[in-house]
This record gives sequence, structure tokens and C-alpha cells, in this order.
Amino acid sequence: MVKRTLSEKLAILSDAAKYDASCASSGGARRDSRDGKGLGSVTGSGICHAYAPDGRCISLLKILMTNFCIYDCAYCVNRVSSNVERARFSPAEVVELTLEFYRRNYIEGLFLSSGIIRSPDDTMGDMVRIARSLREEQNFRGYIHLKTIPDAAPDLIEQAGLYADRLSINVELPTDQSVKAYAPEKSPAQIRKAMADVRLRKEAGKERSHSGKRPPRFAPAGQSTQMIVGADASNDATVLKTSTRLYSSYKLKRVYYSSFSPIPESSATLPLIRPPLVREHRLYQADWLLRFYGFDLDEITGSMPGGNLDLEVDPKLAWALQNRHLFPLDVNRAPRDMLLRVPGFGTKTVNRILSTRRHRSLRHDDLARMGARLKHARPFVSLPDWTPRGLTDAADLRARFAPPPEQLQLL
Repeated sequence: MVKRTLSEKLAILSDAAKYDASCASSGGARRDSRDGKGLGSVTGSGICHAYAPDGRCISLLKILMTNFCIYDCAYCVNRVSSNVERARFSPAEVVELTLEFYRRNYIEGLFLSSGIIRSPDDTMGDMVRIARSLREEQNFRGYIHLKTIPDAAPDLIEQAGLYADRLSINVELPTDQSVKAYAPEKSPAQIRKAMADVRLRKEAGKERSHSGKRPPRFAPAGQSTQMIVGADASNDATVLKTSTRLYSSYKLKRVYYSSFSPIPESSATLPLIRPPLVREHRLYQADWLLRFYGFDLDEITGSMPGGNLDLEVDPKLAWALQNRHLFPLDVNRAPRDMLLRVPGFGTKTVNRILSTRRHRSLRHDDLARMGARLKHARPFVSLPDWTPRGLTDAADLRARFAPPPEQLQLL
């Protein structure tokens, strides 16, 4: 094997990690080093790959421990049969990188995943050693997210939860049949068992012993999962149904959808279903509506044939266009559950509407100040100084929101 420098490994393994969806640290334990003890800090406000309003990059060091892998999952660029450049960090190198990046103010935490090398236990053991070294030897108080390996021994996953803020275990694909077809070395039943163990261990961590003491905190920011979409023929209804079951069964903080783009040597065996990035975006929007807006799965996926989401307009707008007989809503009288279904109204806007209208009638300008997206909302609401008249039933209403057609370019 070619001997590589640390910077060369970082270039390879940070690029390889782009296929792992990272998550925010909201819900994590509040820790800081302002008392002069330890290194790093984490707040409950969230750490992710994003830009703050003032332009700051709030980020994690997101890397694979190695992109070597003994598995041959058809959708994975790092599978054993893939011809990609390989590299591997030692546990000490990951610790060194994390500390050096933190000291340079580049990161606020670590997101660590890995291919499977030698065996699941060996790989998981190295990841646990990294987290333990950061916490106990380096007194690192920043955020740590570990992508755990469901086939690893339960005691290793339990140890990981004692050092990491969040654990995640990938369900891989929307159905068991797809996992068996495209990732034959992985067991859907074992994945579910590992996720259930994490949930039970976290719940047990909330219970006090007979002496009144709490056990050590276990993954205080909970667990999440990642699902590849577009690598099989599952429609959006199937994807969202699986997500709903996962949220309920394992008390997940988040299901992450990762759009599949064909790898050249696998494109013959894996179907590319619909534009991947647009589909991924629509699934996140639909996921949010199911969790926080009171929509049912059939309502969200019923606007298009075949159980798929409309790619041209967002799911709430698609539902509203299909149910124009329910609109326009009188903003000053409509109940909360219906206000949440108005395109352009978020949960914060609806809460502000309900709070304010107890004292006075709302007008058009009030909605703008409350954060409503009036371009989307106007055809579906009425106010003392605004009525959509025939706009709600206009034949071209959908075209007002759909993206304009683009001229195809000839190469």
C-alpha cells in the first residue's frame, strides 16, 4: 500500500465522507471549557455544515476513518469492487486532526464514519478508541457524532454512546428487499435490532437507580439514520412510509435522505429514478409536513400519480392546488390546523397569527411582518383588506408557482 502523508489522507477521506449526511447537534449536552478545564465547547444551538446569518461557517470535521471496505454494496462508491483511491487514518491521526482543526477555529466538533476494514468489531473498536481518547485523554468537550456499525458487538455500540453526542445507524434503503438485493452482506433485521438497542439504552439512561443516581448519559443528542433514495425503484410514498415508521419505532431525531447518483460501473444495475437532488429536497419538505404540520402520507403523495411528489412545486403547495375548494381561508377565523396548511405559512407565523388575533383583526401587512411568504399565501387567504377573488380558482395558478421552462442546450 502506498504510504501517504496526513494531508493526502485528509484530502481523500474528507471527500469520501461527502456521501454521509451529517446532522445538527441540537439536543446535545451543553459543555464548555470556560472554567479552564478541557478543550472545546458545544452548545444546544446546533452545529452543522451551514452558514450563520453573520457569515460564520459552523462546521464539523467530517471524515471517514477509512474508505477501505470489505462489503460490496452496489450503490456505494467505496465498495470493495470499486476502483477508487484508498486511504486510512489511525485512531491517533483522527484525534490529532480534530484537536488541530479545533485549535485553528475551523471546527466545533467531529463527524466520523468509516468503511468496514477487517471486521465490524475491529472498525467499531477503533472509532470508540478515537472518541474515548478525545473525551478522557484530551478532555475534548466539543460535539462528536459517530456513524455506528450495526453488525458490531452491542457492547461496542454502548461504549460509543457514552462518548458521542449522537449516534447514527444507516437503514441504507427504503425496503428490506432492496437492501438484500443491493447490499447482500447487510441484514435489515440486524440494523433494526441495533437501532432498537440504542433507543432502549438511551431511555434507560433517564432512569434513576434505587439510590437516586442517574447512569452515565448515553448519546444525549439521540440517534438519526440515513436512507439512500433513487438507488432502487421505491416511490416517494414508500420512502416516507418507511421514515414515518422509523421515527415512531426508534424515536429518531432525524431521517436523512441521500440522493443516489449512478457510479459508472454500477449504472447498468441500478435505476436512476427522477432528478436526484430535486427529489431529495422534496422529500425533506414532505418529511417536515408529516412531522410538524399534521399532514397524512396520502395527502402529501396524492397530488401526483404513482405515489411520487410533485417536483415542480413544494408538497404543501401541491396539496393546496389539489384542494382549492377549502380556500380561501379567513385568517382571522380559521383554526390552527387549517392555517398550517396555507402555502407560505410556517409554524412560527401561525403561532404569531393565533397570538395576535386574540387582541385585534389581522390585515395584509401584518402577515408580512409575521414572516409569511405572501407570494405563496395570497391566493389561499382572505383578510379585511385582501381577497383573492377568482385567483384561487384561476386555471393558470399552478403555472404562477412552477419554474419557467428552460431551453435545452445542445452540446
